[in-house]
Amino acid sequence: MGAVPSTQRNGSARQQETEEYLIGTFVGEISFPLASEFWQKLLELPLSLHWLSYHVRQACDAFAQNNYYTRHLAKILIHLACCLQDCISAAGSSSTVYTKAANAAYISSVFLKHIIENSKNDNFEELHLCLEEDETVPIGFPKGHTVENFLMHTILSFIGNVDVSPVTYLLHYELLNFMIVATSTQLLCGPSPGPEDVHPFIDAVMTQETTLVASVVRRLLLNYIARPRSSWNSAPYSVFFEGSQPGVLQRVGSAAANIVLLPLNLFVGLNTEGSRTLLAECSLHVLLILTHYSKCIIQNESIAERSDESAACNPSLDASAYFTENPYCKALENARDVEFDRVDVEGNAHSGPLFRLSFAILFDTLGMFLTDESSVLLLYSLVHGNPDFLEYVLVRTDLDTLLMPMLETLYNASRRTSNHIYMLLIILLILSQDSTFNASIHRLILANVPWYEERRLHQTSLGSLMVIILIRTVNYNLSKRRDIYLHTNCLATLANMAPHVHRLSAYASQRLVSLFHMLSRKYTKLAELQNSKMQIDEGNPTEGDVLLEDVSTELHIYTDFLRLVLEIINAILTYALPRNPEVVYAIMHRQEIFQPFKNHPRFNELLENIFTVLDFFNNRMDAQEMEGEWSVEKVLQVIITNCRSWRGEGMKMFPQLRFTYEQESHPEGFFIPYVWQLVLSNCGFTFDLSKINLFLVDLPRESSYMVEEDIKNQNGELNANEVLP
Repeated sequence: MGAVPSTQRNGSARQQETEEYLIGTFVGEISFPLASEFWQKLLELPLSLHWLSYHVRQACDAFAQNNYYTRHLAKILIHLACCLQDCISAAGSSSTVYTKAANAAYISSVFLKHIIENSKNDNFEELHLCLEEDETVPIGFPKGHTVENFLMHTILSFIGNVDVSPVTYLLHYELLNFMIVATSTQLLCGPSPGPEDVHPFIDAVMTQETTLVASVVRRLLLNYIARPRSSWNSAPYSVFFEGSQPGVLQRVGSAAANIVLLPLNLFVGLNTEGSRTLLAECSLHVLLILTHYSKCIIQNESIAERSDESAACNPSLDASAYFTENPYCKALENARDVEFDRVDVEGNAHSGPLFRLSFAILFDTLGMFLTDESSVLLLYSLVHGNPDFLEYVLVRTDLDTLLMPMLETLYNASRRTSNHIYMLLIILLILSQDSTFNASIHRLILANVPWYEERRLHQTSLGSLMVIILIRTVNYNLSKRRDIYLHTNCLATLANMAPHVHRLSAYASQRLVSLFHMLSRKYTKLAELQNSKMQIDEGNPTEGDVLLEDVSTELHIYTDFLRLVLEIINAILTYALPRNPEVVYAIMHRQEIFQPFKNHPRFNELLENIFTVLDFFNNRMDAQEMEGEWSVEKVLQVIITNCRSWRGEGMKMFPQLRFTYEQESHPEGFFIPYVWQLVLSNCGFTFDLSKINLFLVDLPRESSYMVEEDIKNQNGELNANEVLP
C-alpha cells in the first residue's frame, strides 16, 4: 500500500496517511476480531483517498487473497448490519451513526463486487462468509443465522422502515447499490436458472417475512414516485478513471463520509435533476431485480446427486424440479390504491400482506418516464400482474398520459431496442383486451401530435393515432426487423380494437387499407416465386425442396397476416360501419386492390362482406344526381348520409376474434437477463463482460430475428379466442 501517493486534499497529510493505513490494514494479512477498535476507526474516519485504477485493483486483489484467513468481508458485513440496527433504533439522532453505516456499505460493495466478478467457483467460496469458531459475534446477531441472512434482514428492515430524509438519503442510496452488487452473482450463471445455482445474498432476501417484503416493495415504489433529492451540496464525480487523472467522489453534507475506491457510482457532472433521480433509478432497478428473480429447486432429491449439472430447471424435463414463489413479485401484485378498492367479482383470495400507495401518482410518474426502458418493464409488471392497477388504468379518462409516450417511443422504434418495442406492444395488447379501453381511446381528442412528422395530425382521436402508429410499426418491421411476432402483436391489438372503432380519421383509414395493399403485394410476389421455383428447381430436387419450403413457409405467414387484416376491416364494417364513414371512403377509393383475392379460398368469405358494402355504397353513388364532378367532400357526404340508413343486410356475421396475452409459466429465461441488461446499461454499475454468462448475446443487445424469437418463446404467447358477439 506504500505505493499509493499521499497528497493533501480535503484534509491534512496526516489524515491521508491514516486513511491509507486503515485501508492497507483492512486488505492486508492481519486478521482483526469483530470486537477490535480497528473497525470503529475504519468506519468513523471520513475517507477522501483518490487512487488510480491500478491501485484500486491492487487493493482488491490483496483483499481477495487474504480474505480466506482474515474473514474481513464477513466481519465488515456484520458491522454493517450492526450499524443499521443502530440506525433503526436511533432514528432522528446524530448523523454519525448513518455515516458509519454508509461507509460500511460502500467499503463492502467495493470488495464484494471484486470477489464476485473474479470468482472461480460457481458456489462463490471465495466470499468466506463463515466466521471462525472462536470468533465472538455481537449480541444482536441471531443465533443460527448466517451472515448473509442477518445482513440482508437488517438492510431490508432499514429500507422498509426508515424514511428517506436529507440525513438518511446517502445511506439509502448506498444500501441499494450494495444490493445490486450482492445480487450480481446472477450474472455469472446461465440465462435459465438451475437447481445448482448459488446466490447467497438474494436467496437470503427471498426468505424474509412477508410483512417486511411488502414494506420494502412499497418503499422502492415510493422512492420511484417521490424521486427524493440528495443532500449533496456539490456534484459527485466519476469514482474511477483510467490514465493520469485521479478518480474522486466527494459527497459534501451532513451524511458525507465515504471512501473512493471502485467504479461503482459513475456519475459525471450531475445537475440538480440528475441528483434527483439517483435514488429513484436505483430503487427501480433493485425492485426489478427482486421481483423477477426465480429460485429453482429439486423436490425430494439431493442437488449433489443430480447427474446433469447444467440441466435447466424445467418441469417438462424433470418432474421434480420447480420454481419457488417470489414473495416480492407477489407483493407487487398485491399493491392496492389508497383511494380506490377494487371489488373482486371472481372471489379470488389474496395471499400475503397488502400495502397501499397512490395509484394516481404512480400512474402520472410512469407517464413521465416511459421513455426509460426500466419504467416500461415496471408498467408491464403492474398491468400484467396486478389486476387492481390494471383496472385503475382502464377507468382513467386521461389515458393519453400513458399512451402518448408509448406511441412516441414506437414512432421512434429505430432508436430503441427490440425488447423495449416488444414490451410496449405487449402492454398495448393487454390494454386492448378491455372493451372500455377500446371505446375510451376514440373519445379522447388530441389537439395535435407535435412529434409526428410525416403529416400534421390535427384534432385526431387517441384511438386513430394508435391505429396509425401500430400500422407504422408493422411497416417498419417489415422493412427492417422482419420479426413475425412483432407483426402478430401489432395486428392482434388492432383486431381487439376493431369492433369498437369510432370515427376513425381519414388518415388512419387510408393507412389501414394501405396495409392490406402492402401485404397483398408481398403475398403476390411470394406466390409467384413459389410457382417459379416449382418449375425451375425440378432439375435439382434436393436444393429445390429446401428453397421451396422456405418460400412456402413465408407465404403461409403472409397468408395469415393478410387474413388477419381482412378480419380487422371486416370487424369495423360489421360492428361499427355507421360510425366510420372514412373507413368506407378509404375502401371505396382503393376497391380495386381487393378484386384479385375475391375467389381466393382463404379470403373469399371475408371479402364477401367487403364487396357487400362496396355494392351498397356504389349503388347509392350511381343513383345520386350530381351536378358537376365528384369531389372528396361530395363523395364523403353521400357516404355519411347513407351510413344512417345502413342496416347490414346481406352481411355475414363472423365470430369476433379476441386476442389475449398469456405469459409463460416460467419466463425467467427472458426476464432475468433482460433486467440485468437494463441495470448494466443504466444505473452506472459496471461488470467485466467477459465474466458474464447470463446473456446469450453481448451488450448492447442489437435487434435481430432470433432475439425476438427468444422473447416470444420465453416471455409469453398470444391466444386468439373466438368470442361470439
